[in-house]
Amino acid sequence: MTYAQRLAAVTAERGRLCVGIDPMPAVLDAWGLPHTVDGLERCARGIVEEIGSSIAVFKPQSAFFEAFGSRGVAVLERVLGDIRAAGALSILDVKRGDIGSSMAGYAAAFLGDDAPTRADAITLSPYLGVGSLKPAIDAAVAGGQGLYVLARTSNPEGAEIQLADAGEVTVAQHVVDTIAALNPEADHAVGLVVGGTHTDSGCDLTAFNASVLVPGIGAQGGTIEALSKLFGQSLPHVLPTASRGVIGHGRDKLKANAHALVAEIASLLP
Repeated sequence: MTYAQRLAAVTAERGRLCVGIDPMPAVLDAWGLPHTVDGLERCARGIVEEIGSSIAVFKPQSAFFEAFGSRGVAVLERVLGDIRAAGALSILDVKRGDIGSSMAGYAAAFLGDDAPTRADAITLSPYLGVGSLKPAIDAAVAGGQGLYVLARTSNPEGAEIQLADAGEVTVAQHVVDTIAALNPEADHAVGLVVGGTHTDSGCDLTAFNASVLVPGIGAQGGTIEALSKLFGQSLPHVLPTASRGVIGHGRDKLKANAHALVAEIASLLP
């Protein structure tokens, strides 16, 4: 099965929510855990242990694992294994972007059956040119995996570049249109990242034909209710993502927070 097919299947069964695994210091504090590799592992793997069988997609943020060096990356590998074992999909948030053999090297690290840090999908930055992502796109399609390319991110600073004029369209729209044109040949494996914190996304997604990862729900101010207006006809492609709003209040509240958000999404989104 392609990534798009597997995503459709698991979200049909478990609901359309992606939970971010962001074991930052504030989250470790809320869980009553030390700022150590052991605390990192107990938090990150505890999230999957609690809700892995009922949540469709998880998005580990690689930065919080890399901060502990090789031992943290080893924890990340175990977390990705836990997600697979739970029957959920993983989107590894690494935001890599490079050219030529360097991009191929990143692809080998995360994509393909033999990748040491294998995920079902990864995030990529297109700011060395969308064409520079081709080695990762080829690897993702060959491995039945997916990609999410940054188009309009949830942070306010992104507007300076993403809404800049790229000729007849904005930079963000150029990314959207270029990825949409690639997808018929890429098994709809290449999605977009478009933040849910804006009143206007600044790009037209009407013709986009793959998954749209929407961070910023909860702690960053985005709401599920606002997504209908923000995404319009593209709403069926949207995969809302929440992290601190779900995981940031301790393990005892994790399951209730996650299931409440799944129910809200089911009631408001088609």
